[in-house]
Amino acid sequence: MSARRIAVLVDGDNISASHAPKVLAEAARLGRVDIARVYAALNQPSDWLRAQGYRLLHAGAGKNAADLLLSIDAMELALESGVESFVIASSDGDFTHLAQRLRERGLHVLGLGENKAPMGFRLACTEFHCLEEGEPKAAPPAEENPADCADLDLKIRSMIARYSTNGTGMRIAELGPQMHRTHAVRISTLPERTWRAYLSSRPALYQLDPKSPEAKVRFRPEGFAALQSAAVPATTVQRRG
Repeated sequence: MSARRIAVLVDGDNISASHAPKVLAEAARLGRVDIARVYAALNQPSDWLRAQGYRLLHAGAGKNAADLLLSIDAMELALESGVESFVIASSDGDFTHLAQRLRERGLHVLGLGENKAPMGFRLACTEFHCLEEGEPKAAPPAEENPADCADLDLKIRSMIARYSTNGTGMRIAELGPQMHRTHAVRISTLPERTWRAYLSSRPALYQLDPKSPEAKVRFRPEGFAALQSAAVPATTVQRRG
């Protein structure tokens, strides 16, 4: 199986080049970094001119010029290049909408920024890591990394039942945001790292549409009947009308 394609897009007007090695290291753990670009006003002195491993793009000196060019390139890559994961390195909350839009397409978004990065941008990403040593990576809360997969699957089943219409299922792209909002679950804390990978690894429990932005997931009642009888007391099942 080929490695996942990763695109690294850096807001060079916002992120210091001192973080350049760490940005690439964080990106490499997701897959193969095929694209690494820095957007900045390069007609001015910039440490990014000495950074290795990046393609530098001169965005001009206009207000938000780097932000706009980065966002345009991100959507172009999402639509045409087969990139599966994006790394957006910035502490600018203006990238909140971009992160949300990429995730709506079922893409993984790793945000990298400094302590000042606003919470809105952090939550819009699939996961967010701080680049500064002063804010070490915290372990996810216990509810974000459920040890009992049977319990997690019951929560997923309940979510699908809630948002399915006439048995057509729930959009996979909506599952992640709803699971995080309702149960504080982030799929990035689990080994599968994406909801499609998690659901696909449990064919006895879930039926998935072919991959597309509108793809849906349905649960298999017979699979959950077996799961409940084997591992979960009946009193824990959440029933929806």
